[in-house]
Amino acid sequence: MIQQIIFILISGAAFFFAFRQFAKIRQTINLGKDHTPTGDASERWKNVALVAFGQKKMFKRWIPAVLHGFIYVAFLFTQIELIEILIDGIFGVHRFFATKIGFLYPVIINTIEILSFLALVGTVIFLIRRNLIKLPRLHKSEMKGWPTKDANIILILEILLVSAIFTMNGTDVVLQSIDPAHFPDTGPLAISSWLGPALFGGLSESTLLFLERAGWWVHILTVFAFLNYLPVSKHLHILLAFPNVYFAKSKSRGEMDNMPEIMNEVKSMMGLIPESEVDMEAELPEFGANDVMELDWVNVLNAFTCTECGRCTDVCPANTTGKKLSPRKVMMDIRDRATEIQANIDLGKIDCKKDADKPLTKENYSDGKSLFDYITKEEIHACTTCNACVEACPVMINPLEPILAMRRYEILSESAGPSDWVPMFTSIENSGSVWQLPDSREDWIQE
Repeated sequence: MIQQIIFILISGAAFFFAFRQFAKIRQTINLGKDHTPTGDASERWKNVALVAFGQKKMFKRWIPAVLHGFIYVAFLFTQIELIEILIDGIFGVHRFFATKIGFLYPVIINTIEILSFLALVGTVIFLIRRNLIKLPRLHKSEMKGWPTKDANIILILEILLVSAIFTMNGTDVVLQSIDPAHFPDTGPLAISSWLGPALFGGLSESTLLFLERAGWWVHILTVFAFLNYLPVSKHLHILLAFPNVYFAKSKSRGEMDNMPEIMNEVKSMMGLIPESEVDMEAELPEFGANDVMELDWVNVLNAFTCTECGRCTDVCPANTTGKKLSPRKVMMDIRDRATEIQANIDLGKIDCKKDADKPLTKENYSDGKSLFDYITKEEIHACTTCNACVEACPVMINPLEPILAMRRYEILSESAGPSDWVPMFTSIENSGSVWQLPDSREDWIQE
């Protein structure tokens, strides 16, 4: 009874604190502008099934895809055992499903054991790739410090979780022959049926009981720790990949969002529409984005979904040729900036208000900083808009959109930009041509 009370209190606290953190993430994502999904809903659900759930885009690189697949599928199946642990803990029973679902129980447990072993293999290989082989894309400048520690923490937690599963199952197998009344028969298990007797066969019953309970508690406590760690980890993509893929824009890779105000002004300048149709006195809006609040909330969702795998940066031609741009860093910087803004709003910092007489909200926020304090102009100028990063992302993140939004802000709102771009802008404005030629654009018609 005492164990049940302790379990319920710990479980309640774990879910309560996790809920608060996930609610905070939702608030932070909503710092972005409103966005209405476009395209066919059935196509978006298809993407969720194939890309988010089926890991389709991962298989462009077979080795990491297969290893990640082991961990991913093991994670899904282990939730069945997790449900049983929750039931056992709340009601003070042992292996609740063992006597309820008949032959399916050993099938499920064996599947979990095999997948857990494969997940352990994948985890060890991932640790080796990160820390011994030091795969270049995992050791770029933006990965120094916390991002590398974060990845290793999750992999270590995975090893701890699998070790707890085999300790729990292995001792349980031995105890089934000693005390069958309290330890129901699970049938032959693929790994624990030989590993259990080999490791724990000579131990006393009291020691076995202690190890079985230790494995059980370590398993569930690791799950609770993982649940509360997710909101501050790149592994938040485990949950956010699904909505991120669903809300991913379905337009063609090369299609950019249009700006009607600019389009009409250019058409008028080129004589494509009468000047009378253009309100020249209307105040032009602020174009592009210089902070998180000017991005779509989908862009902010992208940032929190980023797995930091580096596939986008690995295929970026600008990064490959030594330029400063890293699409992964852009997404990480947006996430960091959004987190900073939300933290200041939560604290109610008075010096972050635009209007001191109004409440501190995203509309009334100004701390004197912007995304340009995180992402340099050199980075966004280096982008070739080739969409290689968009194509490479396994969860359909689009780093190009915030890059273009920041470039538009710099050029259209600040009237700035790289010096070698200015002649082109001037030429377009004066002659409607990107090239500075002495002849009028329409001269070829006369000929």
